Formats: sequence, C-alpha cells, structure tokens
Amino acid sequence: MTWGTVSAAGVLLSPGDPDPVRQSNPDGRSSFLLLGDHTGLCCPAGLGDLGVSSDDWERHIACDWGTAALGAALAGALDAPFIHQAYSRLVIDCNRHPEHPDSIPTVSDGTSIPGNVSLTEHDRALRILGIHGPYHRTIADALAHSDRAGLPRIVVSLHSFSPVWEGKPRPWRAGVLYGGGEEDFARSVLALLQQELGSEAGDNEPYAMDSTDYTIPRHAVSHRRRYVELEIRQDCLASPESITEWAERLSRVLRQAQAKL
Repeated sequence: MTWGTVSAAGVLLSPGDPDPVRQSNPDGRSSFLLLGDHTGLCCPAGLGDLGVSSDDWERHIACDWGTAALGAALAGALDAPFIHQAYSRLVIDCNRHPEHPDSIPTVSDGTSIPGNVSLTEHDRALRILGIHGPYHRTIADALAHSDRAGLPRIVVSLHSFSPVWEGKPRPWRAGVLYGGGEEDFARSVLALLQQELGSEAGDNEPYAMDSTDYTIPRHAVSHRRRYVELEIRQDCLASPESITEWAERLSRVLRQAQAKL
C-alpha cells in the first residue's frame, strides 16, 4: 500500500474507524472546559501505520501519554466537560493551524513519517475535514452553548512532555503556558503550583506558548476567555495512583485560582 493515501472514493475514515472527537462528562456544570489535543493514538485504517514502527508509536511523538486518563479524572473531580481527540498527532496535529507545515509532520523528533510525505492537497484536506475540523467545531460549539446559558468557561488545555529531550533531563514536573489575552488566571495557577512544587513548576517551560499553538489562541485568547495550558511530565502520569494525585492537585489549584478572579 502507499502510506498516507486514502481510498479511491476519497474517504478518510471508514465505518470501522472511531469518531475523531471523544467527550467525558459532557454535561459537567463547573466553570471549566478541559481539552486534550494530543490524547489520541488512533490512525485511520486506510493510512496503515504511516510507515512508523511500533516502537515509535509508543513514544511521545504519537500522543501525550497520560493525558487521556488525567483529563477523565480531572473531569470527574471538577464536574467539567473534557473534549479530546481520538487520533494521533502523527495523523494531524490539532494544536496547529491546519495550514501550518507541522500540522501533518514528515519528521517528528528525528523519526521520519513516510505516510506524511508527498501528500496531495486532497489528502491534506481529507485529514483536516475528517479530524481537525470536527474537533475544533465541537470545542467552539460547546463554548458557544455555555455562553448562551450564562456559564462562561475557563479553558484548560492538558498536555504532557517527555522527561528527557535531546539527551537532557527536564527538571520540571509541570509547566504553565500562557501568552496573550486574559492571562490572570494562568498566572494564578503558576503561582499556586510554584508554592507546592517550587522551581519544578515551569513558567512557560518546557515550552512557551507561541505562534505554533492553535487551540488556546483560537478558542480562548481571541474571545477574551480566561485559560491555562498545562504540561505535566509524563513520568508523573505513569500509574493510576500518580494520575489520581495530579488530578487532585490540579483540581484544587484550578479552583483556588478561580476564586482569586
């Protein structure tokens, strides 16, 4: 087969493929909306394995390990909806503008993605229409519905990061990302986490929110909604017990930050 191509009928998702959007606790009534851009590990059947080895599918390049379970636990603790993506970011990265070169990566952390090489505009469009678009429409619709109901949401985007990058250990256990718009909530979350974790709570570390980010700028910054993007080191989410611990910590911190508004 040719990796990355679709059927002659031009259909990306077959009847056996999962829906691109997953939701936990969709009727949650708290002021928070939880998002997971990179929780999924699925790949459309028609794309095979994108030419990526099974070992590489188990690396951070395929998904943000631990965030699906963390999001579900946090949704329960906060009574918040959790909207997350079923498909791997190797298929399409939902935290990138669909026209960004990295939205369908040909190389990720040194690993080639053969199934993403030499795609036609039609192939790219099918991934955008089949996966990226439905995910962001679901988020936009949920926020619009909450606005109409008089329940404005604070947007919380959940991510995780690898403990080592380019051979260097990362000292942070968590990172708080923000940049533009209503930053007061994110800054309060940062201060509270630093009280607990000290220097292990990173201020726009290990990543800084910049022009490559898409979800928070689109759904929060551009609408003047309060938000925070959270990065948790993946080894901190390696067991059910650690996920419970982090869900309890984050639910407490998020509520405390909300009370300061």
